[in-house]
Amino acid sequence: MKEQIFSLWPWLRTYSRQDLRSDGLAGLVVAVMLVPQAMAYAMLAGLPPVCGLYAATGPLLAYALLGTSRQLAVGPVAIVSLLVADACAAQISAGADATTVAGLAAGLALLVGVIQIALGLCRAGFLLNFVSHAVVSGFTSAGAIMIGISQFQHLLGIKLSGGNSALSMIMEVLRNITNTHLPTLAIGLGAGAILLLARYKRWRFPVTVPVIAAAILLVWGFNLEEYGVRSVGAVPGGLPVWHWPELSGDRIRQLLPSALMIVFIGIMESTAVAKWIATREKYRIDANREMLGLGLANVVGGLFSGYPVTGGFSRTAVNYQAGARSPLAAVFTAALVLLTLLFLTPLFTHLPNAVLAAIIMVAVIGLIDFKEAQQLFKIKSADGWTFVLTFLVTLLFGMDKGLLAGIAFSLLLFILRSARPRLSVLGRVGENEFRDLRRYPEAVTQPWLLLLRFEASLYFANAAFVEEQIRTRLAEQPAVRWVLLDWSGVNDIDAVAVSMLSELMQNCAVAGVQFACAGMKAPIRDVVKRAGWDEFPGDRMYYPNLEQALAELPQN
Repeated sequence: MKEQIFSLWPWLRTYSRQDLRSDGLAGLVVAVMLVPQAMAYAMLAGLPPVCGLYAATGPLLAYALLGTSRQLAVGPVAIVSLLVADACAAQISAGADATTVAGLAAGLALLVGVIQIALGLCRAGFLLNFVSHAVVSGFTSAGAIMIGISQFQHLLGIKLSGGNSALSMIMEVLRNITNTHLPTLAIGLGAGAILLLARYKRWRFPVTVPVIAAAILLVWGFNLEEYGVRSVGAVPGGLPVWHWPELSGDRIRQLLPSALMIVFIGIMESTAVAKWIATREKYRIDANREMLGLGLANVVGGLFSGYPVTGGFSRTAVNYQAGARSPLAAVFTAALVLLTLLFLTPLFTHLPNAVLAAIIMVAVIGLIDFKEAQQLFKIKSADGWTFVLTFLVTLLFGMDKGLLAGIAFSLLLFILRSARPRLSVLGRVGENEFRDLRRYPEAVTQPWLLLLRFEASLYFANAAFVEEQIRTRLAEQPAVRWVLLDWSGVNDIDAVAVSMLSELMQNCAVAGVQFACAGMKAPIRDVVKRAGWDEFPGDRMYYPNLEQALAELPQN
């Protein structure tokens, strides 16, 4: 039993009293940061602020049970909150009450959790590899801009109906800008200025707390709500209560596209920051266990009136810098948020929405990363264009279309690259070295020999292209009598490619051109032997390297 516990929580083996103190301090620091952020992100999601506090309690405890990261800070985050708002937009636009929208968001969390658990149990962590970093970066940068624009209504004190694209939201802001409520704007700008100063000066003190306290005192002391300053209002106290969200078939179909986006974006954001810290701390992150941990966190959030959560970059960095040594830091954070729910919620009644908007806008500034686009273009332009396409489609047509467009474009580029693999013509450099003639034009070639190297695995999608390339080169060099294929870059081959090469070699043999192969790996040899290559073309298919092949081939 003891060994099973250690295999579940390996950090327990070396846990010390000093680690407990460090976890306690980190839990306190993150809780001070999380309480106002959770309320602000719930507002961003179109939910009552208390839903953010519910999402910052049970899910943290659930992730601590199964997650493999020792420092990951799970809870509400900006991008996921915006996706929740997008999923609930129809209900919000239809004028649904807060309880109905909160129930929809809880059902979304439960659906997200079930999908994540299913993926974890199926060990489907490899699916994350099909969403490129360029897509996530472009999507996140555009999403951060949309988050900032969506908060103008609270910053300016105006009422907006919302929209699916940044352009529609900007146009609506401009149409209503003459209705700006100046006291609200002054409060929001003042809070934002202080938070920005603290961000760029890198103040260690959690400046959000005094900013919130000052804003509450200002609104309460001068009774600014009577003059049109909108505040949070009464925040229900007490512990979150178990409630099974309504998830009918129609509702699941309605929420499924948003749930899938939250699943992939949430897991990728979490695993990225978790692996970054795990590398520094020299322990391993299990992507499948992370799915289980995040899935359980979302299931618990859905059952206790929360909304979808994931690991956040900024809070995880704060948790790590504050000295967190294990998931117990998250337990301390959850306990402090629960204490807030039990005793401190009346203090937030007069908290102005403009201050929560300022907190959100300052928090998402770091998500806008145009330097990443420059770096992608510098390294490989195709990845840069993937970033740009995802970014623009997300801004102009909405988050769901932006993510799907980015994934589809990146997969299309992958298919195009694999369908048109490079086929290098080699020449001899020195005694026993062979190089691509495009990079080494001085390499020595022989008129009777065509030396080719496959630069990718061969399968049905690129077989016709490879055949065309070989025939083209033979047509350009009519004196060639031997084609020597270097297979060192081929890791896999399918039946279509084998059949193509077999037919090509038979056709060329009639015209007096023979084939030989070198550097074929064992799994490839097994495939071609089953295709009958032992009989034709025979042993000259299995030379271990180019040098031996050239030593034994007749030079005619």
